[in-house]
Amino acid sequence: MTDPRESDNRLLEALIAAALTAGRAIHQIYAAGFEVTRKADSTPVTDADHAAEAIILEALARAQPDIPVIAEEQVAAGRIPAVGAQFFLVDPLDGTREFIQHRGDFTVNIALIRAGHPVLGVVFAPASSALFAGNVAARAAFRFDPSAVAANTAGRQAIHVREAPHQGLTVVASRSHSTPQTDAYLSQYRVSSRVPVGSSLKFCLVAAGEADLYPRLGPTMEWDTAAGHAVLCAAGGAVWAPGGEVLCYGKPGFRNPSFVASGTLVPLPLAA
Repeated sequence: MTDPRESDNRLLEALIAAALTAGRAIHQIYAAGFEVTRKADSTPVTDADHAAEAIILEALARAQPDIPVIAEEQVAAGRIPAVGAQFFLVDPLDGTREFIQHRGDFTVNIALIRAGHPVLGVVFAPASSALFAGNVAARAAFRFDPSAVAANTAGRQAIHVREAPHQGLTVVASRSHSTPQTDAYLSQYRVSSRVPVGSSLKFCLVAAGEADLYPRLGPTMEWDTAAGHAVLCAAGGAVWAPGGEVLCYGKPGFRNPSFVASGTLVPLPLAA
């Protein structure tokens, strides 16, 4: 009988390999130049989004063909499989605006959802060559630089959330989506530093103990958050929805409410 822990470890390695391959394709397009078009909802999309998603879909089909995949560009094209207890969430290029503006904090995101919760997640930032991964059941999260070491266990650094400092919190906030509601929420805390960051790297900075709080008071899609959420939970943190509930997945339309991601700090609740 296969040990489910060993199976998850192998699957996480497959997700890491897929993210690295997709990230290399993204970086090549980033360096060579690209065309920007608009989807039906007016959000931007590039050749890199499509190329990375194709790579990831092929890799997931090889690794776990029985698990459906909800991927951003597939959804935009109307290709949405039915999902059950398990499914993958894929954002092939989170932070497309950062990519277009040649800011480096864009990421590849792959997560496995099980019974509504993220259990495995990989976030790869090709421009900075930083990869973060997490296995929630194993309570194991790590980071490494794939340009400096091979994608095996050598060179991987375990990461953990930190105790919130008494002198004030370091807050990471969206570079492109800051709102007055976010400012009002943060006014309830002693904040020593507020760092603008694009994409799912905000979750990873909290997971790595480099920040304490990430509030997002505005809409996101589940593929935007699932991989970073998994990394953060594996590192000891949590993501809270309005009313003090944990953020779950598989919701209608795969849309998220507002949320707050945190390390050891239990954040002030968002209004339901």
